Amino acid sequence: MVDGYCTKNYQPTTNNQNMNIDFNKNNDGLVPAIIQDATTKNVLMLGYMNEEAFAKTQATKLVTFFSRTKNRLWTKGEESGNVLNLVDIKLDCDNDSLLVSVNPNGPTCHKGSDTCWQEENTPNYSFLSTLENVIAERVANKDTQKSYVASLFSKGINKVAQKVGEEAVETVIEAMDNNDELFLYESADLLFHYLMLLQAKGFTLKDIEKELRGRHK
Repeated sequence: MVDGYCTKNYQPTTNNQNMNIDFNKNNDGLVPAIIQDATTKNVLMLGYMNEEAFAKTQATKLVTFFSRTKNRLWTKGEESGNVLNLVDIKLDCDNDSLLVSVNPNGPTCHKGSDTCWQEENTPNYSFLSTLENVIAERVANKDTQKSYVASLFSKGINKVAQKVGEEAVETVIEAMDNNDELFLYESADLLFHYLMLLQAKGFTLKDIEKELRGRHK
């Protein structure tokens, strides 16, 4: 499931006959194509493809739409250079819409923003990203009386690192026991303090992801 829609995996060599795209469902012969960043999973824009645009996208590996305003095929970035490099395509369960994964080359929106919703195309780690922001806010506020985070940061990076070490030991101890509740509790403590240590060193989860992706190649 992707955002509530069931999908079928696309293989780059598959033709549109095998994908069974229903270009005839609408009178204009177009199907919506949702463009998603392959790395961040953010939705970048919405366009429309006809059969010819789909075939050109396959052939060139550059996302091509049928422009309803220009009344012709339009390869995204053909003038600006901000092309969308094709990674993958999925067809939904009704065979009438596409989810297109891409690696964008520059901003996607013609107004200069990363997405057509004026959002930054940055990685989002769900609640962990929220937690990173909370840590950053409390460090910036420096309210050591009300904030545990601010209080620990005020004692210096050595104290933050020491706390991570303590939580790591407690997590290992609980891992050797059979109390799953305590293990999860200590694991959460470890992760929380590790996020604090990352920020104390000037890094975020984005930097860790980049490092891990580099090792995965």
